[in-house]
Amino acid sequence: MIIPTYNEAENIKPIVSRVRESVPEAHVLIADDNSPDGTGKIADELAAEDDHVHVLHRKGKEGLGAAYLAGFRWGVDEGYGVLVEMDADGSHQPEELPRLLTALKGADLVLGSRWVPGGRVVNWPKHREFISRGGSTYSRLLLGVDIRDVTGGFRAFRRETLEGLGLDEVASQGYCFQVDLARRAVAAGYHVVEVPITFVERERGDSKMSNDIIVEALWRVTAWGVGSRANKLMGRKPS
Repeated sequence: MIIPTYNEAENIKPIVSRVRESVPEAHVLIADDNSPDGTGKIADELAAEDDHVHVLHRKGKEGLGAAYLAGFRWGVDEGYGVLVEMDADGSHQPEELPRLLTALKGADLVLGSRWVPGGRVVNWPKHREFISRGGSTYSRLLLGVDIRDVTGGFRAFRRETLEGLGLDEVASQGYCFQVDLARRAVAAGYHVVEVPITFVERERGDSKMSNDIIVEALWRVTAWGVGSRANKLMGRKPS
């Protein structure tokens, strides 16, 4: 379980506890971007108490994508066979993790989805839901990927899947990072499965969503979509 953190001092202890209770055999990697609120110190305390908890201290805030990439590399180097993305703020329910892991037995990548039958969001402002639904629909149509929740961040990967995605070429962040990995998985021919989840708006701390993240996602997805269509028209293989 890779949990990126930046100023999640209020959330990190309860979320790690819930993960450990839900899947006792799971190991947790907290990838902290030098949080000024002391999240890294709390993470170190958790690791000192539990040999299933590990901490990756990063130099500063470099974005969600960079934190996950660092976590993936750590997990692959350590020999883990399954690597999972999950937010630290409680929006992803650790109690639903067994459902993702069960689905992974017949898939290469499992996405926890808000927008498939059975999925839902709780206490989310309408504008956030509009952005998320709209972003997924725009990405799905422009990129030609049959995924309902292409921007979601609760995901379980087989190690071999991550190794086949060309992670060294990934430069996207935030919302866009999730779209990027999903499109790469589809393009590589991996079997991608969505399972319904309940996404709950954070109760403590501040959201990291910003206009810059939305703008990056919009222009990158547009560039990928236009580039893909141009390659097809010119008879070239997709990059």
